[in-house]
Amino acid sequence: MPLKILYRPVIIWCVSIVFIGASCKKEAKSPAPDTQQTATFTNPLLNAAPDPYVYQKDTAYYYMHTLGNRIQIWKTNKMSRLKNISPVTVFNAPASGGNSRDIWAPELFFLDNKWYIYYTGSDGNDREHRIWVLENASADPTQGTWVDKGKLATQPADLWSIDATLFQQGSSLFMIWSGRPFAAGSTDLTQNLYISKMSNPFTLTGPTVQISAPQNDWEKRGFPVNEGPEILQNASGQIFLIFSASYCGDDRYSLGLIRLNSGSDPMDAKNWTKTSVPVFTGLASANAFGAGHNGFFKSRDGKEDWIIYHANSAAGEGCDDSRNVRMQKFTWTADGTPNFEEPVSTGQAIRVPSGE
Repeated sequence: MPLKILYRPVIIWCVSIVFIGASCKKEAKSPAPDTQQTATFTNPLLNAAPDPYVYQKDTAYYYMHTLGNRIQIWKTNKMSRLKNISPVTVFNAPASGGNSRDIWAPELFFLDNKWYIYYTGSDGNDREHRIWVLENASADPTQGTWVDKGKLATQPADLWSIDATLFQQGSSLFMIWSGRPFAAGSTDLTQNLYISKMSNPFTLTGPTVQISAPQNDWEKRGFPVNEGPEILQNASGQIFLIFSASYCGDDRYSLGLIRLNSGSDPMDAKNWTKTSVPVFTGLASANAFGAGHNGFFKSRDGKEDWIIYHANSAAGEGCDDSRNVRMQKFTWTADGTPNFEEPVSTGQAIRVPSGE
């Protein structure tokens, strides 16, 4: 057959080369040029990327961060290759109104066979920051139509609120967020963490319960802040709430941990216990300043746990687009508590999540 006629001379050529210098065999074992690049990555993953968040469903990761005037989704099956993905814009802020400015910290959830995005918006007045909701019935959140479900009003008073995340316990759905309890005219900038039950993905039923307030010095740098709450669950089902503390423009911005008593009612503030020290902080030698506002995801094979967070690469860069996004693997202690260790240095080779 023609295939054999063409192939035989190639074999003879290779054998003759083997006798001369064995180069044919050596070339056959050489790794592909891109092998090392696909095995590792380096931080930062993206620049100008504050408040990173990841939602994982099936084999896809959906990534988002604060953009100020719009919401975009990066869809990928390899988080280490995030910089190679072109995002899809799913929301542009209107020209005016309560969600026309300060589009911050979007988070994506799949609930009751629909997609929901929770984000912060305002009319440009700092006192008017609130949580807003978008809904999409498409199987893929980067496709279909996103419908504005309006503002989520806290109960019984509609107060300042940002950084919403969701938490499901059994059949009950809860929202946790960062809020200020001030009345009109107050100059108090303290941000606490609150929880409320939801009757559906776009309605809070109240009451609003405060579950954390800035108490320790590491929560009060710049001004007293608890924000960016994220739920983390270990293999045994223990629930942790990881949050960011202190002003986001302070180089000492860091992560704290609150533990929910096993099997207890999350609407009872006494069931939440805060650690007295931060669990993840910046590290100057790693070019990580103001490390915080994180998310979590599993590796593709489900064997590893990863944290994604933002940090500045130099001191004094503040709370703006100088913040870049990073990720690294974390482990668990013997008692089931997450162990985030220290930030990995920028530019250091990190093995990609297992299964990629």
